[in-house]
Amino acid sequence: MDFLYVKALHIIFVVTWFAGLFYIIRLFIYHIEAEKKPEPAKEILQTQYKLMSKRLWYMITWPSAILASVFAFWMLYQNPYFLKMPWMHVKLAFVLALYFYHYSCQRIYKQLQNDVIKYTAFQLRIWNEVATIILFAVVFLVTLQSAINWIWGVVGIILFGVLLMLGIRLYKKIRAKKSWEKAEREVLGDKK
Repeated sequence: MDFLYVKALHIIFVVTWFAGLFYIIRLFIYHIEAEKKPEPAKEILQTQYKLMSKRLWYMITWPSAILASVFAFWMLYQNPYFLKMPWMHVKLAFVLALYFYHYSCQRIYKQLQNDVIKYTAFQLRIWNEVATIILFAVVFLVTLQSAINWIWGVVGIILFGVLLMLGIRLYKKIRAKKSWEKAEREVLGDKK
């Protein structure tokens, strides 16, 4: 098969793999947040999230990971000179990190399927950003084909992520303070 066709298929399955990884964490978060709902809503929601997760994980995410890898190995087989390039070594290290990330999502998936909740929704929101950082690093590496220049792109996204997290925390504090003040006014208003 022509190299460009293999490359196109690789890119398509990388996109669907990342889509699956991003969405599975959202389903995990919804599953965990449903734990606080009263019955029967809790059971209905968690049953639905388990089904959605199972379909996403085994019908999209895992097949995409496998096919992205098959086409990647095929490209490297067709063009082994890529393995001599320093940027490719760094990229392959990030791909290895992505496999570890995928494996950790598999563990969380199995825990939630068995009604074991070990993480908070906030922890998973932060965990979801790991895939974003890997995605940015790999895209910069492949685009720039430099083992060094990709660092600035990743540093930028990490700084953006940190600012975003600080903004979220600030918003939560402001919201909690307003909620507290409102409750206080209601209590004091009731006593008058």
